[in-house]
Amino acid sequence: MTSAHPPAPSAFAPFRYPAFRAIWTANLASNMGSMIQSVGAAWLMTELTQSHLLIALVQAGATIPIMLLGVFAGAIADNFDRRRVMLAAQTGMLIVSAALTLTTWMGAITPMLLLFFTLAVGCGTALNGPAWQASVRLQVGPRDLPQAIALNTIAFNLARSAGPALGGLLISLSGPATGFAFNAISYVALIIVLLRWHPEVPTPQRKPMLSAIAAGLRFCAHSDPVRRVLIRGLAFGLGAAGFQALLPSLIRDRLHGTEIDYGLCLAAFGAGSIFTALWVGSVRRRWGSDKVVTFAAIIFAAAMLPVAVTRSLLPLLAAAFVAGGAWVSTLTTLNVAMQLRSPEEILGRCLSIYQAVTFGAMALGAWLLGMSADHWGLKVAILISASWLTITALFLHFVAPMPRRDEGRVTR
Repeated sequence: MTSAHPPAPSAFAPFRYPAFRAIWTANLASNMGSMIQSVGAAWLMTELTQSHLLIALVQAGATIPIMLLGVFAGAIADNFDRRRVMLAAQTGMLIVSAALTLTTWMGAITPMLLLFFTLAVGCGTALNGPAWQASVRLQVGPRDLPQAIALNTIAFNLARSAGPALGGLLISLSGPATGFAFNAISYVALIIVLLRWHPEVPTPQRKPMLSAIAAGLRFCAHSDPVRRVLIRGLAFGLGAAGFQALLPSLIRDRLHGTEIDYGLCLAAFGAGSIFTALWVGSVRRRWGSDKVVTFAAIIFAAAMLPVAVTRSLLPLLAAAFVAGGAWVSTLTTLNVAMQLRSPEEILGRCLSIYQAVTFGAMALGAWLLGMSADHWGLKVAILISASWLTITALFLHFVAPMPRRDEGRVTR
């Protein structure tokens, strides 16, 4: 006797949950502000310096704290009320963004100060990330968890689509300080929603910080499926970081464009992410995680070839759209794989280790490719990025394949 498989849940099923709806909407507004600020910071750096490395470090500055502090943030997320952790992180980022606004408005901003503020916001992101991702289970049922993760990715990429274009226009009309102020205000809605959200959760069992971190590290080191997910995240992050890190330099030096052109390219990247996020779940269920991650990396690499040689905006927009789809396919698949293979009691730590590895690799990749661009030029740096993605995708497909559907999956 064969049992019929239950129908796949709707991509929009998590919106049935009031808490998810409210947090998703507020998070969209906050992400919009963050994207406007990132456009302003990246373009402001092109006006403050000619160094490709310093421009690339604006992108790296947002992810370096995730690599350095992420594991501690994961232990904090498991040891304390995750809602309160998120509130603290959001409040801290509001204060830093307000300080950046004031410093820029006064005309006192310098390349080093801009990197300092970028790093400070990155610290808030590092603290917020594990608690945020681990809290998704508190907002929806287990069956809707993959769809909730995908919808959160869509919220980020909706902001990535509209935010940069709006940011480029806003900055061109009134300067980067206005964009930074918009971001500071955008944190308020999410803070209000978090203050009103009171999920029923057991009191966390606090453990000493170092022993809590060690427990998470031991699990990730001893779990073969998790190790393979981390390896794939590391490889993709190193290569994929090049596009966004070097995009401001490409627009300024190759296309002789403006902040509006830069915003449009990021908007195309986000549009590709949204388009792909709507159906990548069904593709993953049909073809498996390994094929999705492998082919997405190769597609991202292929999109970098026109980026390396073009001197016009339209091919760059098309390449950004394709790269955005490959980006979201990879990161959503990796995130779901980690969530489904991490025990609840150490979930924050496992997700923080994943973030530290993947986004730390992006920070390292941005730094290395920024140095490559300073030494050998933008074209060579982009081609190095594409070559790395292609070689590692093909090699790791055989050496470190993504876990099979039920391999290492945690039952709840």
